[in-house]
Amino acid sequence: MRVLSIAYPFAPVGPNLVGGAEQILWDLDQAIVAADDRSLVVACEGSRPAGELFAVPLPKRGTLDEADGAWCRKEFHAAVDRALASETVDLVHVHSMDLYGYEFSPEIPVLITLHMPVEWYEQGTMRSYKGHAHFCYVSESQKRAGVPVFGDAPVIENGVDVLPLHEVKRSDFALVMGRICPEKNAHSALEAGTKASMRVVIGGQVYPYRAHQEYFEEKIAPQLEKGADVRHEFAGPLTPERRQQMLAEARCLLHPTVAPETSSLVAMEALAAGTPVIAYRSGALPEIVEDGVTGFLVNGVDEMAEAIGKVDAISPTACHEAAERRFSKRRMVERYFDLYRRILQEGAPHQCRAQFSIAS
Repeated sequence: MRVLSIAYPFAPVGPNLVGGAEQILWDLDQAIVAADDRSLVVACEGSRPAGELFAVPLPKRGTLDEADGAWCRKEFHAAVDRALASETVDLVHVHSMDLYGYEFSPEIPVLITLHMPVEWYEQGTMRSYKGHAHFCYVSESQKRAGVPVFGDAPVIENGVDVLPLHEVKRSDFALVMGRICPEKNAHSALEAGTKASMRVVIGGQVYPYRAHQEYFEEKIAPQLEKGADVRHEFAGPLTPERRQQMLAEARCLLHPTVAPETSSLVAMEALAAGTPVIAYRSGALPEIVEDGVTGFLVNGVDEMAEAIGKVDAISPTACHEAAERRFSKRRMVERYFDLYRRILQEGAPHQCRAQFSIAS
């Protein structure tokens, strides 16, 4: 079995990941290789997949504009062409929302996982794939929004590693993790931490978009420099080891996103570490956080600050059990492999004998 996975143009695929789409692609890439099948990955330079990388260069500039985006898209199209010409591909799995204008051969089944909010996709382009491509949602709330555009399609919730829960001494800080950009709203977590006299540590990356960089300079940096009763910290991108350590040590994860979240890997990872999540009621987060059991769902900075004061009432065991029951990576991979098989049986009968199995 040969699967070609296509990543988002500007975020590398490999151990030090920031975005959820890149994490899911990497998990599936590793599982395909572990099953002794072929994984081909189109992703930006610096990626480190388990399978074969078809690398795409990035503009050598600090801030990207529309012209850079068009150039990158053209380079991605060329990399997809190289991958498809290198060997016969049984299935293409697209994780990117930026592959506009590319025409896949009707002979190759295409699966598009809709990682982003439905309204973020260019509707005309995505409709052009309807009838040829198969779609997959990552949450029930996303599916409800997506049916009018993409039609009925399966939901496969994202998954994370759920390791045995060990007793860890909690430190006196709250954690924020993810991309640093306006819709993730990390500055509100800093404000809530200040109100609750709780130190907040932000782990994440500022991508080279002007709006993201301006957001950091205008909203995040000033709160790091205040030096009031609590001293907040920006830790930058985290290695997987540091990420797990901080998730396990934090009193809670703060997730004040204002984007209509389709999923939240960082919330799932926190629960897997036994760490409660305090989140805004955005998109799929009410499907992930059980209010009063695995964390709190709040509306605004004041409620987040109040919830920080109550977070010790949440049981780490309840958080871990919820993650193990609903959000394990193994469960997610099994469901994707089942979907791969169904797509091949529907769209390419001569390939239906291809088998996927998960390495133990």
